[in-house]
Amino acid sequence: MRIAELTAYHVRIPLLGRIRHASHTRDENDTLVVCCRLDDGTEGWGEGLPRPYVTGETIDTAQEHLRQSNLPQQLGGRISDLAGAVALCDRLKLIPEGTDGRGCFGHAARCAVEIAVLDAVGRATDRPLSDVTSLVPETLAIRQSADRVRYSAAVTAMNSFRVWVRAWKIKYYKFRQVKMKVGVADVDDAALISNFRKVVGADVDIRVDANEAWTCDNLESRWEPLRPFSITSLEQPVPHAQVDGLASLRPRLGVPIMLDESLCSLTDAQRSIERGSCDLFNIRLSKCGGFVNSLKLAALANGAGLGFQLGCQVGETGILSAAGRHFACSVADIRYLEGSFDRFLVGERLTKEDLTFGRGGWAPALPKPGLGVTIDRDAVSRVMVREERWRID
Repeated sequence: MRIAELTAYHVRIPLLGRIRHASHTRDENDTLVVCCRLDDGTEGWGEGLPRPYVTGETIDTAQEHLRQSNLPQQLGGRISDLAGAVALCDRLKLIPEGTDGRGCFGHAARCAVEIAVLDAVGRATDRPLSDVTSLVPETLAIRQSADRVRYSAAVTAMNSFRVWVRAWKIKYYKFRQVKMKVGVADVDDAALISNFRKVVGADVDIRVDANEAWTCDNLESRWEPLRPFSITSLEQPVPHAQVDGLASLRPRLGVPIMLDESLCSLTDAQRSIERGSCDLFNIRLSKCGGFVNSLKLAALANGAGLGFQLGCQVGETGILSAAGRHFACSVADIRYLEGSFDRFLVGERLTKEDLTFGRGGWAPALPKPGLGVTIDRDAVSRVMVREERWRID
């Protein structure tokens, strides 16, 4: 089989409400969606969400990466099977407008192309995306095959009444893990977490995400009021430029530190391990450059004795929700799992299937070939801003 054509769509996905955290407030996403068509007509789909404050990308630079990268040369030629597609995607190099020194500029576009190719070849060879985990040698120690997984809930920055309502919903739907956003200037984090804890009880695992809101100078004083609430991890408390300072602060904080904005590539991961700046990685498919890169990051964390979560980016459609489900069902020892918020968050999920998690956060594996979902082309047309097409072979 061969890749015949690649089409990149700039789509604008409306969110069902305004999402606020310390780094950004948004009510819509400019998303890159890619369709890969094989020579037999089989199609696969992928998605990437450019984030200027994470990897420096915008929707415009993501599309420019594709234009500059000679896709016909890189993606041309015969693909014999899913293993061949994995090897092809692993070699894919997008040419960015500039260099970032971290190896993550261009990751949103890379993720969209890679997942589209793997989806198409998986469909053509009757293999689900989760089979990719068995084809990446580094993942030998963390492979699994689960028929269902359990997602955690999330609470963004909001007023005390809305947090109280969210707490009762989380208690009613029996979630066991929750991430709460902290660090927004006009929010009393300790008061909100205290009231939240009173509703959900002592058995719910609460972790917090500061989205770079604090600094190494004030981190201990900002963290101190949150100590009493049995927080299980603190995510990205300081800006990336200060992340090396966490190495000396970690022993004094008494809480595991998770990196997110500072964990976008293998370069970031290796540096954090060498410098001792964290206890956990937050791996997200789009910011980390796709399924294969994310597998390697999980394996690297495991080998270094660190934990990891599979995170998501606000406003992912059903395409990335499906990809995340395949990752979660095929990778063991994921500390926390985020994603599949589809029905609760996006106005157009782009898939005919509703992948939203159920009661308690539980969601089933997707056993069908490729991503295992059906793209709603009418939905893609409704939200499309522009498209660009490349003939490959």
